[in-house]
Amino acid sequence: MSNTKHLAQRIQNLQPSAIRELLKHSKMPGVISLAGGIPSSELFDKQGLELATRKVVEENFNDAFQYGLTEGNTELRDQLVELCKARGITTRSDQLLITSGSQQALDLLIRALADEGDVFVVERPTYLATLQILSLTAAKVESVGGDEHGMIVDELEALLKTTRVKGVYLVPTFGNPSGTTLSAERREKLVKLAAEYDFVIIEDDPYGAISFTDRREKTLIQVAKELGHEDHVVYTSTFSKILAPGLRVGWIILPEWMKQKVAIIKQATDLHANSFTQALTAAYLTLGRLDPQIELIREAYKQKCLTLSRLLEEELGEHITFNQPQGGMFLWASFRYDFDTTAWLQKTLEKGVVYVPGEFFFSDHADKRTLRFSYATATDEQLVEAVKRLKAAL
Repeated sequence: MSNTKHLAQRIQNLQPSAIRELLKHSKMPGVISLAGGIPSSELFDKQGLELATRKVVEENFNDAFQYGLTEGNTELRDQLVELCKARGITTRSDQLLITSGSQQALDLLIRALADEGDVFVVERPTYLATLQILSLTAAKVESVGGDEHGMIVDELEALLKTTRVKGVYLVPTFGNPSGTTLSAERREKLVKLAAEYDFVIIEDDPYGAISFTDRREKTLIQVAKELGHEDHVVYTSTFSKILAPGLRVGWIILPEWMKQKVAIIKQATDLHANSFTQALTAAYLTLGRLDPQIELIREAYKQKCLTLSRLLEEELGEHITFNQPQGGMFLWASFRYDFDTTAWLQKTLEKGVVYVPGEFFFSDHADKRTLRFSYATATDEQLVEAVKRLKAAL
């Protein structure tokens, strides 16, 4: 007998992550996965993590295995002030909250902001898990388009003239899934709109450090500080893509008016992030190994991206089009003609290759011609074979 009637109404129609479901297929023997946004474990700094672990056990054992502060490990927050400074962000340790990855950060922020009926705006396409979090609230989701320069802020401005918006969520640098970067002009306009129309920008920055060039756009929080609108931007980032996702260590920079309430929500959720992995991350940062590690990741992903881009152009160029990523972990493609990439996935699975159909990244107006490839974990040989299989599946 089914007792689903006892479930809360807001989760009756909750759907699993399409990506998590696809990862099951990627574990099948012989399947090459271009699906999950998973960093390459081959690039993890094994020696550095071992040194940091030993340092924690020898020097900080009791604190590492004890309850900690809800706001997070004090040493880690002090280290993050310096890391953020290197990104052009001026902050203080008391503005920082350590989270269980940036996924928890997004959950805490949306729960802190969303009332029933509030409108939150996302880019089209956007990060799938944020749509999941928003679906757990009674908020209403609106979307605006994106192009090779990121979110089309002019579309947002048109929406703001008719709709009261509570928050705008985006990954402005090397976005997931689009791989695009919001232009400097649009960044400034977005922040000015936030101040004019009084909404909050949630800036999600997991990939900003993984640039394939020396060009760096200012973060939205940096732009906001320069314009005197810092109360309108909340910044979140993570060590998942630049160190190791299993640590589950992320952070939020919170404006004064949000700080206490978000900390209280976290208290109710898990008391605090993992004490040991916070201490381990803090110890790792003292070793001076993070910058070389990021350089290693940048170069490796750049080469993988160039390889996949070249193969797609050579083998499937008449069928698909894409913008060349300048960083991050994703290549977003679209068929040149009417096509259903969700239906096609069954054929590519038969050939032994998996990707993420694009329609799952849309809150509305889904484009079934689109698909997301992740090149981070595949070897060059696997990328060659994967594109061959994709071509065969057509």
